[in-house]
Amino acid sequence: MIELVPMTAEEYEVYLEVIVPDYAREHVEAGNWPEEGAEERARKEMVEVYLPDGVATENNYLFTIVDPEIGTKVGMLWYAINEKGNGRQAFVYDVIVDEQHRRRGYAFQAFQKMEEMVREEEVVAIGLHVFGYNHGARAMYEKLGFEVTDIVMRKWL
Repeated sequence: MIELVPMTAEEYEVYLEVIVPDYAREHVEAGNWPEEGAEERARKEMVEVYLPDGVATENNYLFTIVDPEIGTKVGMLWYAINEKGNGRQAFVYDVIVDEQHRRRGYAFQAFQKMEEMVREEEVVAIGLHVFGYNHGARAMYEKLGFEVTDIVMRKWL
């Protein structure tokens, strides 16, 4: 079983260099943003809106996913916990498994571990966003028990 180890400030800086271009690319591929300026927009959102205080941003939890059997960092997980009208809810912002460690169940295990952790925080639900084209992630989330709550559709003309 994996371990979720709180991310250090140094790991966060490395993470930013991964998440910013990924976040920009996902929005471009989904048709939400034009390619020009996407990376700058992504960086601004990450550092000014979502994580203004980095790993110390209130109610946000950033973890390195570690496989203790091989003694290696294999990815990362980021979620936030906030009060909603019907109780405390977690929202998963990101899960990444490093390319060389994919398809080994690390993301699945990270979600299971996160669920244990947020239950202890009296969280009543976990939400997340997944782009429609990401069929692999959608299949994993469904296997973990996530249900579709909203569907946004588009027809290009």
